Amino acid sequence: MSQEKAEYAAETEIDDSLDTQPDDETVEATVESLEANGFEVVVVDSADEALETVQSQIPAGASVMNGHSTTLEEIGFIEYLTEGDHEWESLPDEIWSIDDDAERQAARRESQTADYFLGGINAISQTGALVAADRSGSRIGAYPFAAGNVVIVSGVNKIVPTLDDAFDRLESVAYPLENERAKEAYGVESAIAKQLVFRQELDEGRTTVVLVRESLGY
Repeated sequence: MSQEKAEYAAETEIDDSLDTQPDDETVEATVESLEANGFEVVVVDSADEALETVQSQIPAGASVMNGHSTTLEEIGFIEYLTEGDHEWESLPDEIWSIDDDAERQAARRESQTADYFLGGINAISQTGALVAADRSGSRIGAYPFAAGNVVIVSGVNKIVPTLDDAFDRLESVAYPLENERAKEAYGVESAIAKQLVFRQELDEGRTTVVLVRESLGY
C-alpha cells in the first residue's frame, strides 16, 4: 500500500507553513545545533543517497529493527531490509513470522534493543531537538535508550524554527496525515498517545540523523 503524502494530502487539512523546504542557511544552522546536542548528522541530496548512507552505517552481522516510517518506505529501506542483499539480522522478518500473538508482542518489545534501530521523526527544531509521537510507542521506545544505535532519516521539510513549532507541526501536519494512513491501513484512527522530545544525545556516535534535501514523510 502506498504511504506517500500525496495519497492523503488531498483528503487532509494541514498547516503548509510547517512543511516547507528551508533554505541552505537554515539547514546548516540546524545541522550545527544537532551536532552541538550530540547527534551525528549526514546531509544528502536525494532519497537514493539516503539509502546508500543508511546502508553504510550498519555493519554486517548487526541486528536491525525499524519503527513505522513513511520516510523509510520512500527511500527504499523497508524493501531493502526484507529483500535486499545484506548480511544483517532482519528482526521485522523474524517478528512477523511468529504466529502466536503474545510471543510476537514479546519479540517486538525485545527488538527495541536491536543493534541498529531505524525510523523517522515528526519535527526537527532549528535549536537541535527532535520531536516524535506514536500511538503505541513501538518506534519512540528505542530512540532514547534501548537500541544500541539509532539512525533517524528525515526530509528537510520537517525543520521548523522552535520547539513550540515542532509541537505544532506534530499536531497540524504529521498527525492529520498519519491519521488518514492509519484509518486506511488498520481501520482505526491514530493518536498522539506517546510523545518524545529528544533534546540531546549523550552517548557519542550512538544517534545519527540523515537529513535529505527533499520533502519526505509526514
